[in-house]
Amino acid sequence: MTDSNKPPVWFWVASVAALLWNIMGVMAYLGQAYTSVEQLEQMTQAQRELFEAQPAWVTAAFAIAVFGGTLGCIALLLRKKWAKPVFFISLLGILGQFIYGLFLSNTIEVYGNQAIFMPILVIVIGVLLILLAKKGIQKGWLS
Repeated sequence: MTDSNKPPVWFWVASVAALLWNIMGVMAYLGQAYTSVEQLEQMTQAQRELFEAQPAWVTAAFAIAVFGGTLGCIALLLRKKWAKPVFFISLLGILGQFIYGLFLSNTIEVYGNQAIFMPILVIVIGVLLILLAKKGIQKGWLS
């Protein structure tokens, strides 16, 4: 490894932070996928109906988003350029999940405008991870 293709410290910091972010996403996915009866009973009627009406493809999109993002971050830390297409796949999962949540369901009606912030943040981070991988490839940090 020469100095010219050695990633800077900020690359490693960003990659580790992104990995932690995606691990939190995996935990959120697992929490949703394994929601207990007790947890369902703690929801309002509207929240429970929204949860129970969610199609399987949305759950699959959520899984693709978070597991793809996690795998992409691992690829960044391993300095592999296949991180970029994995992040693209993850972004497709993100977009599928949030298109349903924002446009095809009554999520905003149930949770209010606060339900808009997280999808926007997740989409922005997904795009930034693609750009990070692209920069890594261009600079020769990823092979």
